[in-house]
Amino acid sequence: MSGAAVTAVFVRLKLSLLRNGLRQSGGRRAAYIASAVAALLVAALQLFGLIALRGYDHVESLAVLLVAVLALGWAVMPLFFPGGDETLDPTRLVMLPLRPRALVRALLTASLIGIGPLFTLCLLTGSVIAVAHGGAAFAMGVAAVPLALLVCVALARAVATANVRLLTSRKGRDLAVLSGLVIAVGAQVVNFGAQRLGSSGLEQLAPVADVLRWFPPASALGAVHATGEGSYAVAGAQLAASAAALAALLALWSRSLTRLMTSPDGSTLQAGDAAVRERSSAGLARLLPPGRTGTAVQRSLLYIWRDPKTKTAWVTSLAIGLIVPVFNAWQGTGSVYIACFAAGMLGIMMYNQFGQDTSAFWMVAMTISSTRDAYVELRARALTLLLITLPYSALVTVLTTAVLDDWARLPEALGLSFALLGAMLATGAWTSARFPYSIPQEGYKNVAPGQVGLAWISIFGGMVAAAVLCVPVIALTIWLNVDAAGQDLLWLLLPVGTAYGAVLTLLGLRLAAPQTARRLPEIITAVSRG
Repeated sequence: MSGAAVTAVFVRLKLSLLRNGLRQSGGRRAAYIASAVAALLVAALQLFGLIALRGYDHVESLAVLLVAVLALGWAVMPLFFPGGDETLDPTRLVMLPLRPRALVRALLTASLIGIGPLFTLCLLTGSVIAVAHGGAAFAMGVAAVPLALLVCVALARAVATANVRLLTSRKGRDLAVLSGLVIAVGAQVVNFGAQRLGSSGLEQLAPVADVLRWFPPASALGAVHATGEGSYAVAGAQLAASAAALAALLALWSRSLTRLMTSPDGSTLQAGDAAVRERSSAGLARLLPPGRTGTAVQRSLLYIWRDPKTKTAWVTSLAIGLIVPVFNAWQGTGSVYIACFAAGMLGIMMYNQFGQDTSAFWMVAMTISSTRDAYVELRARALTLLLITLPYSALVTVLTTAVLDDWARLPEALGLSFALLGAMLATGAWTSARFPYSIPQEGYKNVAPGQVGLAWISIFGGMVAAAVLCVPVIALTIWLNVDAAGQDLLWLLLPVGTAYGAVLTLLGLRLAAPQTARRLPEIITAVSRG
C-alpha cells in the first residue's frame, strides 16, 4: 500500500472514531458539541481580538507569547488527557505491517482533524494578521501558519509516543486526574498576569517575547514580524528554526515509534521492586510512633502518595495555598493576614476523612471497638495533616511577610493561621463522623450521586463553624491593633493562637470520637456508595 493510501485510510479512521464516539451516548454527544462550540467561540474571539489589536505597540510581543503558550499546551495536554484521542496510542497498530515513515505521515495528517487544530489555526491566523505589515510579511505568514501548526501537532505526537507506557499505566491515570491542578494553577497565573498587563501595558512582555521569538513555533511568527520590518535575514533564520524543529520532532517521533513497536511491553515483565518498597515502608515505620497511631499515620501518608483523588486534592491545596497569598503580596494588593488562606486550604483536607477510604473503611471499622480506639484513629489522621500543614502554613506566612516586608506582623499572622488550622481540624473531625460521603474512584466527580447535600453541609458548614470558633483570636487581634497600649503585646498572638488552635483540635477530637464509635455502620454505608 502506498503512503498516500495509508494516509487516506488513517484520515477515514480518525473520522470514524469521532463519529462512533458521538454515537455512544447522548450525554457524550452533548458534551462534545458543547465543548466544540465553546472552543470555537473562544477561538473566534481571539481571532477578532488579535485583528483588532493590529497597529498597537508591542502587539507582536503578545502574539509571540500566545503562540509559545499554545505550543506548551500542545506538549502537555496529551499527558493530562490521554483518553481524549484514541489514536494517541500507536501500540494499537503494532500488528499492522507499516513502516515508521508512512505511519508518521499518516498519523500527522490525521492529527490535523479536530477542534484543537482548528482552534490553533484561528489563533495563528489572527496572530499573523496582527503583526504582518506589507505584502512580503503576509507572504511569509502563508508559510508560517501551516509550519507552526505542524510543529504543534508533531510536538504533541512526539511527547505522547515517548510517554505512551506512562499514559496507559496507573501513574498515567493519576497524572490525568492532576489535570484539575493544572487548570486551577493556570487560571490563577492567567488572572495575575492579566492584572499586571491591565495596569502596566503590553510593553512588559517585550523582554520575554524577545527571547521566545527564537523558539519554535513562536519563531515562525517572529519571522513574519521581522519580514514586515525588512529584516529578511533574521526572518529566514527564525523560519528555519521552526522548520528544523519540525524535522527534529518528526525524527524523534519516528524513532520512538520504532522502539515502541519492536520492544516488549513492560507490563509483561516482573516488577522486581517489591523488596525496595518493603524496605521503604519499614524505614518510614521506624520514624513513626508505635501502635495504632503509627499504623494509621503510615496508612494516611500512603493514601496521599498513591490514591489519585487524595493526591490531587493535596497538590491542588498546596499549590493554590501558596499562589494566592504570595502573588497578591507580590502585586501589592495583599496583607500578611491573607496568608491564613494556606491554613484554610489545607485544613479542608481534614473534612470527610473516612470518605477517602471508600468501601475499605470496613477494615478500619473492624479495629474500632471503643471510643478510645476512635479517638486514637482520628488523632492519628489529624497528626498526619499536621505533619504537612503546620510547617507549610508557617512557610507561606513567612514568604508572604517577606514579600510585603512587614515583619512586625509576622507573629500575629502565624497565630491566626495556627488558630484557624486548629479550628478546621476540630470541625473536620466532627463532620467526618457526622456527615461522611463517598468519593468515586473513577472519573472526575468527588462526590457520589445523591450525596451532594452531605458534602455541602460537611465542607461549608464546617468552614463557617471554624470561622466562628476563631472569633476570639480575631477579636483579640483587632483590639491589640486598635489599642495604642496593645501594640507592644502583638507578639502574644503567636503563643495564644497556637495554644488556642491546639485546644480546639483536642476538643474537636474528643467530641468526634463518640460519634465515630457509635455511627460506624452508617459511616460504612455512606462511604461505600462510590
